[in-house]
Amino acid sequence: MKKLIAIFSLLGAFALSTAHAGVAVGQTAPDFTLTNVKGKEVSLSDFRGQFVVLEWVNPGCPFVVKFYDIGAMQRFQKEAKEKGAVWLAINSTNPNHNDFMCVDTTKAYIDERNVPAPWLMDKDGVVGRAFGATRTPEMFIINPEGVVIYHGAIDSIRSANSADVERAENFVMAALASAKAGEEIAVRQTRPYGCTIKF
Repeated sequence: MKKLIAIFSLLGAFALSTAHAGVAVGQTAPDFTLTNVKGKEVSLSDFRGQFVVLEWVNPGCPFVVKFYDIGAMQRFQKEAKEKGAVWLAINSTNPNHNDFMCVDTTKAYIDERNVPAPWLMDKDGVVGRAFGATRTPEMFIINPEGVVIYHGAIDSIRSANSADVERAENFVMAALASAKAGEEIAVRQTRPYGCTIKF
């Protein structure tokens, strides 16, 4: 009986770990529908047939501030759009956490920094957990067939220093450029860095 209990405990732990394992490179991205800060529902399936970049964001995270306060993330978002890709920023911060920003505050933040990408609110963290996102910023690229072709850090320098942005190798922009050109992506998976998502 004890052996059976142990086996079931192990199976339960395995099921729990895999339930939150997220989506791997090469797998189909789970569809989702979230509301943006303008109150409009946005679904991943709306963009089937296009490349989509997903960016997990938390304005209270120094690793996010690193990019937004110098306009770097905004530039990447514009460049992706010019390449015909869709860029969606997702905030999975729990409303009970100090880092949470209400819709009006988020709107003001976006307007002040001229952020071109739609910001989607994932207050219950369902989408973040479905993808297995753990950090801000954490990045995914999804191809026109709906398959994840990149997951990980935005770049190669794991710091919160804005001065490092231009010196770093930008994995996301490089992967997107290669994919758009029909070329092999040199780096498809990296370890994300940044603040933990405040689920």
